[in-house]
Amino acid sequence: MYAGILGNLFDHLEEWSGAWWYLGIVFGLAYLDSVVPIVPSELCVIIGGVSVATGNAEYSIWLVMVCAAVGAFLGDNTAYGIGRAFAGAFERRAMRKAKFRKRLMWAREQLETRGGPLLITARFIPGGRTALTLASGITQQRHRWFAGWAAIAAVIWATYGAGLAFIVGKPFQDNHTAAFVVAFCTALLVNVVIETVRHLRAKRSAPATEAVVTDPGALFTTLDLGAGSPAPAGAPVAVEVASEGNQTGA
Repeated sequence: MYAGILGNLFDHLEEWSGAWWYLGIVFGLAYLDSVVPIVPSELCVIIGGVSVATGNAEYSIWLVMVCAAVGAFLGDNTAYGIGRAFAGAFERRAMRKAKFRKRLMWAREQLETRGGPLLITARFIPGGRTALTLASGITQQRHRWFAGWAAIAAVIWATYGAGLAFIVGKPFQDNHTAAFVVAFCTALLVNVVIETVRHLRAKRSAPATEAVVTDPGALFTTLDLGAGSPAPAGAPVAVEVASEGNQTGA
């Protein structure tokens, strides 16, 4: 019974993902996932890449990458705008509560010293990407600086997701179901390996008493915005290089 249900599901998935309108789904979910970190945008991008690899799609792999990257970029900027619009409310709360004021100052310091590389890392972490983009707006980071890094992060994220699915799915052109399963499992395996390396590096390099952000999802906890969630498709190791040219203000 379950085999029949899964077979029907993959048949419908194959049919839907091959249509031109599926690119709109890729764009829409990539956009929404930046603001509401519960939307499976990575999985959607992987499906699009596999559909192209198996010859099922009416579009090219480049269109999958473009739609995903543009949706992610616009979504990140929307989250930044929301944070900036409500920055006054957060600042007033900081004036009333010393503990929150320290947390907000800590977030601002991390963005100013590691903001650019962290934006790239956070793009691969559902909760982390929303936390960092909101925090960028709340702490009044320059929009030109933010948009530049957000664009780089979106392109890397979209290229990685669609490209990996295309490469892994290519050998399974005659078996679309196997292509979807293998591509997803490969992305998941890559994520597990990289997350393990990232945590081991963070444990060795960051003293317990030092407030160093190696997991952008921690900003959610720091600012009392919620809880980050693990990345489903290959979050890269956090970069420890300070970004330059990141100034606060309009």
